[in-house]
Amino acid sequence: MDWYLKVLKQYADFRGRARRKEYWMFTLFNNIIIFIISAFSSVMYKVGLALYVIYTLAMFVPSLAVSVRRLHDVGKSGWMLLLGFLPVIGWIWLLILAVREGEPGENMYGKNPKEETTSEVM
Repeated sequence: MDWYLKVLKQYADFRGRARRKEYWMFTLFNNIIIFIISAFSSVMYKVGLALYVIYTLAMFVPSLAVSVRRLHDVGKSGWMLLLGFLPVIGWIWLLILAVREGEPGENMYGKNPKEETTSEVM
């Protein structure tokens, strides 16, 4: 849940890099919340639908921002997200980029967030 909140604190921050863990934990919690709202909307249709629309619109920018930061971590531009408009091939390529380990050390988008985390613990 901390990773989900971290993304929300960086609501529209498209700079820097996001670890795999940050991206996938945000995606997991986001999908769990959407599932709960969808289940609620099957019981109370109008209220649930309104909640779903509000939540989805509210999460659009943070989802986009964490996706861009995740691409930065593997050394790609955020514009690569536009590949998602290509059916199947674009989605598969973005999935491959999302599961790849980030570039070690510093790249043109900033310091490696994995190395920053481990140095803070010690």
